[in-house]
Parts: sequence; C-alpha cells; structure tokens
Amino acid sequence: METGSTDSRVAVVTGASAGIGEATARRLARDGWRLVLVARREDRLTALASELGGATVVALDVTAGHAPRRVADAVRGEHGALHLLVNNAGAAWRGTFADTGWENVRRHMELNFDAPVRMTEALLPLLRETAAAGKHAGVSPRISIVNVASTAARVARPASGAYSASKFALAGWSDALYAEERPHGVHVGLVLPGFVLTEGFPATELRAKAATRWIVSRPEVVAGAIVEAGPGGKAERYVPRPYGLAAALRILAPALVRRATAGGALTTATRPTRP
Repeated sequence: METGSTDSRVAVVTGASAGIGEATARRLARDGWRLVLVARREDRLTALASELGGATVVALDVTAGHAPRRVADAVRGEHGALHLLVNNAGAAWRGTFADTGWENVRRHMELNFDAPVRMTEALLPLLRETAAAGKHAGVSPRISIVNVASTAARVARPASGAYSASKFALAGWSDALYAEERPHGVHVGLVLPGFVLTEGFPATELRAKAATRWIVSRPEVVAGAIVEAGPGGKAERYVPRPYGLAAALRILAPALVRRATAGGALTTATRPTRP
C-alpha cells in the first residue's frame, strides 16, 4: 500500500455513532479518508458507514478488556496501516464528591482516561510502522493521535470534579506522549471543547440567550479542530477559541478563577452521554 497517497489514509474514530465523533467521521470521509468507526451502537455505526460510502465498523464498549485488541486487529486486517487515531469517546456524570464518592471518579477515569490510553497502546505500533513506511518510501504523511479532552481539563467547576480529573489526566498524558513519539514520526494533538450541541446536551437555555449563545459550539466545528490538531499538526485547539482565556487565567489568577467557578461565572464542558 502507498501510505502517502491521499486516498489511502486510514483513521480510527472512537465514539463515532453520534456528536463529535460522527461529525469527525463525516469530515474525514469528505477529505477522502478510509474510516474505522468505533462505538457501542452498531446500528448507528452501520447506517453511518453506509451513508459515507463504506467504512469498517467495530461495535464495542471501549472500556471492555478486549476492545483495544479487537480494534487493532480490524485495522491491521482490513487496512494494514493507520494514519490517524481520534480518541473521542467519553462521558460525564455530574455530582459532588461527597454525594458520589470514589465510584464516580473511577468510572470517569475508566472511560475518559484509561480507555484512550489502552486504545493508544494497542494502535501505537501500527502508527509507528506507518510513519516508518512513509519515510522509507520518500513520502511524509503526518501520522497523528488526537485526544479529545475538554476545557474542563484546564478549569474545574463544582459537581464536575471527577470529569475534570479524567480530562486533566488526559491532557497531561498527551503532552508527555507528544514528546515521546515525535522522534518516531507520530504527532500528538489535543482538542479542548467547551459546551457542544449534541444529542445529550441540547443547551437550550444557553442558546436562548444572546449573552451565552456564543459559548455553545457545534460538533462540526470541533471536527475541524480535530483535523487541525491531527493532520494539521497543531498542538492543541480550544473550541470556541476564547475558552483558552479561562485556562490562561487559571495559571495567572487561580484565586479569581476559583471564586468565579464557585459562583458559576465560568463554565466548562461536560458530555452527559456516551456515543
């Protein structure tokens, strides 16, 4: 296979049955990528694959012990190369620590941190092999991993501490992985969405007010940011971009941000459903 040709690029997208994952799959398909769609809802994946003109469907729960190996086997067996891994599947369950305890932290970490780490572990050898094959062939396709975190990976708020903990972990690990994999030709990008209009978060109240409407983005915008942070080579992207100001304030004025979030003046993202 010619790993550098446009029509041979292969991408794995987790959480592809709805929301950001579905929008990302549609965007990549328009750009000529061959897709491996991963999520629990097989009917949604199959319908999407048919609509896109064909794709590899792997229906499973990404937290299952066998999930990473099944995806890796499917990619190797059907495509033999991998140019992009989008770790997008995730969820949030709101609640204070006093009310929800360690169990809520555990389930957030299992899905939002452990699952992308394990998926990356299974697919990293193939990503490296694809990068090496391209270099040997004299072509230089960008091989990349994009981890979809959240603005909650930079600024936490009440009743979302467990979610933030899992996304903080994902962001920190992504920074280290970028440095580790750069010599191997694998780029690691990070996308940090704020509120996004999806089936699990209609954002009706926020969209009804002109003052808050701007903070709600659309899955298609996040999909564009994923392309920029992956094939585009960007380090990270906030969606909408002004959310990056809250992250900067967290470093420059932590006491101010704590007071603001405690009073509900700043908002960060939660995604209450799992694709």
